[in-house]
Order: sequence, then structure tokens, then C-alpha cells
Amino acid sequence: MAGRTNAPYLLVADTFRRLISEGEWPPGTRLPSRDALGETYRVGENVIRRAQELLIAEGLLEGRPGAGTYVRAPQERLHMLRSPAPGYPTAPLAPTGVATWDAQSTAKVPAPAHIATRLAIEAGDPCVKTVYEFLDERRRPAMTSVSWEPMAITGGTAIVLPDGGPFAGRSVIDRMAHLGITVTRTVERPRPVQTDRDQAQTLGIPTGTLALLIERTFHDSDDRPVETADLLIPADRWSVDYDLTLTGEQDA
Repeated sequence: MAGRTNAPYLLVADTFRRLISEGEWPPGTRLPSRDALGETYRVGENVIRRAQELLIAEGLLEGRPGAGTYVRAPQERLHMLRSPAPGYPTAPLAPTGVATWDAQSTAKVPAPAHIATRLAIEAGDPCVKTVYEFLDERRRPAMTSVSWEPMAITGGTAIVLPDGGPFAGRSVIDRMAHLGITVTRTVERPRPVQTDRDQAQTLGIPTGTLALLIERTFHDSDDRPVETADLLIPADRWSVDYDLTLTGEQDA
């Protein structure tokens, strides 16, 4: 490996990928200990650890507490349809590909600074925070969402708690319409992240696995943010598809 410009752990990770792709390490294979791998590739234990963590994040390996590191069986990739254009086709709460969900709302939660910025309110202003867990048809975790709505908009109304009242389980668009608020625009900003321990436990995936984080914000007809949420989707299990209706006024 001498003379290469790549970091040693990246070179080791490349070797591990080849062993997996060529079938020398088939699914279910338990990797040798880090000490043994270090001796084989003449690198330190820390190099092996970083290479393994990278492949865990890519979904090729999985760590089993107390049992070691294993080659992960290929996961069936499912398609989650996200069509953020309001009203498409009936503004469902859950995207296509999700079968059911659970939600828990808490009122009067002070808005953290980054959430306040997204909602154009002051840090500390009271919000309703709702944590959603979405399941696929096999009742496996498919997605989580942490939603924030300013109580200056919904407080004292029938829709104040997304998980309760006559509009429980309805979308943000439908609930806001009850207040005479028309949601006309949504902004979604996807970016890759590595799951921490709590996120991984909720999604039923190994810590450090790659996930897609979508920062979503709904705006009303006055371009006022009325809700924002962080959606987290396991990247090794789901392909996220967008199906958008275009009009002649939109740029190519």
C-alpha cells in the first residue's frame, strides 16, 4: 500500500468491497478480528475500524453487539414516492410506500434556533412538536419525521395537535385548510447523513448506516412558513422518487 495517496482505511475498504462483490465474503460471513485483519493488511486496528465503519455506513457490513462484524445480506430496495406539490393527489400524510404510522405530539415546546429560522419565528417561541414513526407493509420502520408547527398559528384551534382531535392523521395541507390557510409551496432539502445510535435504533438499522435527511417546510399563500419537519429515511432500503407536475411557467 506504500506510495498510494489514498488514506490507508480507504484502501482497506476497497479491498473489503472487492472481497464482498466477488463472493469471497458471502452474506453472513463473520469477519476476522480487527487484530487479525490488521496483521493481514499490515495496518493498525484503528485503520481496520474506520474501514469497517465506512462499509457499515454503506450497508455492506453490519456490527452485531458482542458477536463481531458480518457481511450484510442484500436488502430489497423499495420505492417511496414523494410528491411535495401541495394537493397531489389528495395530500396524504404518508408518502406512497408507507402503510401505517404512529405519532406523538407535545405542545408548548420552545423552538430551537435552527427550527425558528426555518419557521421565521423567534427562538423559544412555543411550537407543537410531533414525532412520527412510519412503517412499511411488513411493519418495519420506513421513515421518521419530527415536525414543528408554530402555536401562534394553531394554538387554541381544533388542529393544534396533529395526533388528536377531529383532524388527527390528516396532512398539514388539510389541517391548515381548516383554518382558512392555503398551503401553496413546499421546500424540500435532501442531504445524506450517518445515523446516530438513537436514530438507528428507531429505524432498526446499524448505527452509522447512511440515511437520507429531508428538511421540509410548507409555506402558505403569503409565503409564511406554517410547518417544518426533518424526515429521515434509510438509504440502503429505500429509493426516494419525485413525481412532479410541471407547468409552462416553470423553467426547464
